[in-house]
Amino acid sequence: MGRITTRRPVLKLTLGEGAVRRADTLAVEEPLEIRVGGSPLAVTMRTPGHDVELAAGFLVSEGIIARTSDFHSAIHCGGPGTGGQENTYNVLDISLAQGVPLPDPEAARRFYTTSSCGVCGKASIDAVRTVSQHPVVDDDIEVGPEQIASFPDRLRAEQAAFDKTGGLHAAALFDADTGEMLVLREDVGRHNAVDKVVGWAVLNDRLPLRRQILQVSGRASFELVQKAAMAGIPMLSAVSAPSSLAAELADESGVTLIGFVRGRTMNIYTHAHRVRVGGGGIGASEPAAEGASHAR
Repeated sequence: MGRITTRRPVLKLTLGEGAVRRADTLAVEEPLEIRVGGSPLAVTMRTPGHDVELAAGFLVSEGIIARTSDFHSAIHCGGPGTGGQENTYNVLDISLAQGVPLPDPEAARRFYTTSSCGVCGKASIDAVRTVSQHPVVDDDIEVGPEQIASFPDRLRAEQAAFDKTGGLHAAALFDADTGEMLVLREDVGRHNAVDKVVGWAVLNDRLPLRRQILQVSGRASFELVQKAAMAGIPMLSAVSAPSSLAAELADESGVTLIGFVRGRTMNIYTHAHRVRVGGGGIGASEPAAEGASHAR
């Protein structure tokens, strides 16, 4: 729809050289209201594009659906009430498969979620420790550190919208066995980028995402670990730092969490046995990357 980026006039100021007027490219941010069966569920601020994937991934992370067969269809509709109003493509109504329970109205997030927060509408931390139907504890992937170290550059090389705006997060899915990048999505919200990746898996009948690695362009927050666990992804790699709660949840759920993947270094925070070093995985009880740099 050509709504991922937009042009806006700016005054660019350079110290010692003065100012010049020019056009700048910005990442578009618009609200998306997600409805299920006609009832509002959530509003998230997102970059338009791949909205059906975003909604499908969101439903997975919320525990509303767990597989492709739970998802029936989706349609963009008009504004509140849809009574003859212009379709702005900012309202998406999801139909679940027959027999799949509708979301509990009491659990619905009926106010907007910002582009920086994927769990802002929750009443408490306990409420977001959703139980996954795709446990990853027994996923026996082993990945070499050289392969993990290559992911950020490969991710960055495919960020077309970021090249124009400098304002989008990205998430990509890599196959642990082949090293192939399966899908990459960008969004103003890091959690939305991950939801789009998971939603791609829903629409392509790939859940659970066993033997896959999720690479993200920024930090690893609690909600990203939750989304990985809910989709059955055993490894989450991030360019920047994880939060303490992200590490706790990764440890509890069996997700291998790796941060500060930059150049030749990385910090492995949980379940390090999946990272193959010297012909085998690092021992589960061994404190991995204890001396790794936290340079930002």
